Amino acid sequence: MTFKFACATAAVLALSGAALGGSYMEASYNWDNGGTILGSYGNLGSATVVADPMGGSDNVLALTEDPIGGTPQAYVCWITGLTDGHQIDVSFMGLGSNDNGYSSSRIWAHYATSDDITAYEGSASGNSTYSGSEWTELGHSWTFDSNDGERDALVIEARIYTTSGDSGTTYIKNLFASVFGEDLEGVEINFPAPVPAPAALALLGVAGIATRRRRR
Repeated sequence: MTFKFACATAAVLALSGAALGGSYMEASYNWDNGGTILGSYGNLGSATVVADPMGGSDNVLALTEDPIGGTPQAYVCWITGLTDGHQIDVSFMGLGSNDNGYSSSRIWAHYATSDDITAYEGSASGNSTYSGSEWTELGHSWTFDSNDGERDALVIEARIYTTSGDSGTTYIKNLFASVFGEDLEGVEINFPAPVPAPAALALLGVAGIATRRRRR
């Protein structure tokens, strides 16, 4: 499957953690700039920004599985420049729905490289908690393993699970990411980029990148 690739490096809060033996950086994203996802794998039908179905004031990301089958994955964060031992903590709020069968989401991740988000370098696992019928916090912590220098990035996934029907939608909001460890120089937390205005889009062009991701 192909996907549009556009990301924005987050403005991060970087704090010295010398007393703890390392440094710390954090950033957040809330789908208020028109961006959607960094990419996807599997039968993701759509990724759009909508009003909070629970009546909240924030925009949220709506992810639709269509057709039902497999486990579609939306890439919502790409953390690059990582080395062995870096501690990564990521969370977002998830909401299931009963639209055309019950749909839910959970947080997962896979390894990649800093120059290619489509370079699948193995599963990094995730959390077994699924979103419910109310906003549910989904989070996980990873200790980075470079596999002897073969990989230096982590891609955070929002995975969709739909039990029945022809399609199903789940919702995501309030994405938060942090990195702790030695020497964070070069580490970047990348989120979906703002959507350009039509005139700017015509000038820039949008290239589809064929993903070579293989689920493990």
